[in-house]
Amino acid sequence: MEIIVLVLIGLLSSILGSLVGIGGGVIVVPALMFFGLTLGFLPEITPQTAVGTSSMLLIFTGMSAMISYARNKQVDTQSGILFLIGLIPGAFAGSYASSLFTVDSFNLYFGIFLIFIAILLTIRNKIKPMKMFQNPKYLKPHRDNMGNIYHYGFPPYVAMIITFIVGFITGLFGIGGGVLMTPLMLLVFRMPPSIAIGTSMMMVFFSGLSSAFGHVLQSNVIFLYILILVPSAIIGASIGVKINQRFSSDGLVVLLRTVLFLLGVYLISQTIF
Repeated sequence: MEIIVLVLIGLLSSILGSLVGIGGGVIVVPALMFFGLTLGFLPEITPQTAVGTSSMLLIFTGMSAMISYARNKQVDTQSGILFLIGLIPGAFAGSYASSLFTVDSFNLYFGIFLIFIAILLTIRNKIKPMKMFQNPKYLKPHRDNMGNIYHYGFPPYVAMIITFIVGFITGLFGIGGGVLMTPLMLLVFRMPPSIAIGTSMMMVFFSGLSSAFGHVLQSNVIFLYILILVPSAIIGASIGVKINQRFSSDGLVVLLRTVLFLLGVYLISQTIF
């Protein structure tokens, strides 16, 4: 049963994560917590090991999806490197801050965070991209996988400050950063969706690498679980990329935000009752 649960978690989380550019950690962590702490199928799980194991898994999920998107010219490497200057140290710092969580405090704060993400996914298409950070001197042409040319750019200091905060949350909750970076790239940095999703998976890979390093130092990674999660997650990530290229992801985004909202409510209720 333990192996079947881990395979399903790795497969389904990476399909959804790579499909909409969020990495899947936002699904992996509550799934590990539910099957571990609530049902008892994964006896070694604590809030810290769930976050640490998820962070390690995101290295492989992010790498697989990032390579696939890069082949289709959907990764803006230049902007991605700029984002990483803030994201990597933020993720490392967040990995150490996660040690402060108890089970109840983790459920409460992560539940609130999941509800926030569900709301963000609900309204993201209704929010107009911000122009406050757009400066003509930073604008550069970028060609997407369909041959369309977009002009966008942003001040480096803005990118580094915002991505440090995102990185900290990434390390804190083991979510990979994509769940926040994708809407940020669309709304704040005005990147086209096809490039934003691909570049987001680059963020997932490197933020997972930084966060996992911090968690390994704290012995928060269950490597036996990783050996089972990684193969299914890599397969799932490849499937998610192929679906992204062929179908509209709107329906799955609706499903994802509904699941996240319900998970958030469930986690918060665990601290009340």
